[in-house]
Amino acid sequence: PDLVAQYRGNNGDGTFTHDYNFYDPSGTCPSDGTPCDNNGHGTHTMGTMVGKHGIGVAPNATWIAAKGCEASSCSDTNLLAAGQWILAPTDHTGRNPRPDLAPNIVNNSWGGGDTTFYQDIVQSWNAAGIFEAFAAGNDGDGVTCSTAHAPGSQETSYGVGAYNSTGTIASFSGFGPSLVDGSMKPNISAPGVAVESTWPGSSYNTESGTSMATPHVAGAVALLWSAAPSLIGNIDETRDLLDEGARDVDDTHCGGTADVNNVWGQGKLDILASVDKAPHTAGTVTGKVTDKATGAALSGVLVKATNADSGNRTVSTGTDGSYSLSLAPGTYDFTVGGYGYADGSATGVAVTENGSVTEDFALAAVAAHKVTGTVLDVTGKPLAGASVEVTGAPVAPVTTNAKGAYTFPKIAEGKYTLTVRPAAPTLCNGVYSGAATVAAGDLTKDVRVPARSDATGNSCAPAAYSWIAGTKKVALSGDEDATTIALPFSVKHYGVGYSTASVTTDGLVNFLAPRVGDYTNTALPTVRNPNGFIAPLWDDLTLDKKSSVQTATTGTKGSRTFAVVWNDAAYATGTTGRATFEVLFDEATGAVTLQYKSVADHGAGATVGIQNQAGSDALQYSFDQSVLTDGSAVRFTQGAK
Repeated sequence: PDLVAQYRGNNGDGTFTHDYNFYDPSGTCPSDGTPCDNNGHGTHTMGTMVGKHGIGVAPNATWIAAKGCEASSCSDTNLLAAGQWILAPTDHTGRNPRPDLAPNIVNNSWGGGDTTFYQDIVQSWNAAGIFEAFAAGNDGDGVTCSTAHAPGSQETSYGVGAYNSTGTIASFSGFGPSLVDGSMKPNISAPGVAVESTWPGSSYNTESGTSMATPHVAGAVALLWSAAPSLIGNIDETRDLLDEGARDVDDTHCGGTADVNNVWGQGKLDILASVDKAPHTAGTVTGKVTDKATGAALSGVLVKATNADSGNRTVSTGTDGSYSLSLAPGTYDFTVGGYGYADGSATGVAVTENGSVTEDFALAAVAAHKVTGTVLDVTGKPLAGASVEVTGAPVAPVTTNAKGAYTFPKIAEGKYTLTVRPAAPTLCNGVYSGAATVAAGDLTKDVRVPARSDATGNSCAPAAYSWIAGTKKVALSGDEDATTIALPFSVKHYGVGYSTASVTTDGLVNFLAPRVGDYTNTALPTVRNPNGFIAPLWDDLTLDKKSSVQTATTGTKGSRTFAVVWNDAAYATGTTGRATFEVLFDEATGAVTLQYKSVADHGAGATVGIQNQAGSDALQYSFDQSVLTDGSAVRFTQGAK
């Protein structure tokens, strides 16, 4: 109740719009995008920032949220997805990004380790004028130095320590210097012991941690930018003002001075002092954007003000077409644009100290044209069932027909991004994204999707089928068995060379250790160990008297091919029929080819693909999908990374 009124997705009439306002990459919350909190931590920190009834530092600020943590832990994948969403919020499907709807300030009460993980996200936020605050960590003991952790301990981040109501540093508060880069940490300290705030279930709770101190700083920046709007987006000057306003605390046992040290940073947060030191000189530019022909108000139009010294500020027009920008004194160039209209502009708009300027824009509507095309798969054949969307145009995605064709009846003239996403199963078809300019007349935009690849740069594509029969039997039989074989030449897998490999009855080749008991296949990547494997047909298979595994080597030195062949493998699950398939290693190119002579269920219960040694990267061809055809081949090409 203390947070709902400030939620940006609250329409004020009892309804809510969660697109662009809440993001849950973990999939924990309802699929329609409704915010949820299965831990309590996020609700508590948000209350400290914007909660009503004396709970929040900035109770009239609005909030949005990205749920980067599944519950009490936070995976790298979801944290990165949340960080990217902050830069350009999307709808609940993850599409149609809107950087103009990015927040001003982002609070991060999470961390751990001493690495540079997340540093590029933080740098991107700072470059975009988004102020970030990070908890310094709770691994302190009140004495030991270098207990602050990343990302809060990275030089690029504004890290926050915690103190209690008596003004004493919290025993758990992380100290510097940073183990990541040697920088002074924390940057500043704030109340973080026995902090009462909002909690799921219409209640309150008392919590302690640098996680509780950090939202005090995030809320304080909202106060500062509200009082001195010329600071909005100016990260360096904002940090300087927080530092200058902080009350010094002399504790140099971890290094530093009485003014700034590795226990308190710049000292105790004092936002009133920082506000008093801030430049209260902003001028205001207001105006209205209308249709040139009809005079109707245009909502959702982007108004961008650019100044060589102050950078860019962007705002969207309201339902009545109006906008307002508080800007530092200076001369600005304005650009105004919205879907279906030609851009408007104004140059040399002078903003004076505490002055007021009115700048209206009347935009001319542009014509709309048909956009059509054909989508081809990675082999050049028509790709049916692919989703085609035009980013920047408020039109729903369309799906390609049986001939790979798509049509948008009307798209207004302008520059867009055309994105094509193959339908599952994706196989080796990757996602296409490219520019599309709609000008005078209809546009035909044919697309051939690229080969799909993993983060390492390995890619796959259908290959010419050329079966190699096995000649040497491998000592492997029964159910859930594995054995190690010698390789005739060094085989590279995700950049590492190997002279031996483990082969299993369940259709796996592993380079680190035998994978015994892997009768239950999973989607890739999987964290199950050991990793570093190739899965030509990972399924619950068994080798009976009719089955065998063989190897064969063909060609001359430098251009040899080594084959591992499963002959007539039976399904332990009782599935009718058998599977004959193989893995081919190419000495000259390092490529790996998977070939299928005959597969009874066409892979309906199997995983096909490759995975790296850490279980963090993989290129999955299929998972429990009936997509393998007899007499077919898939080639995996080594990436450059």
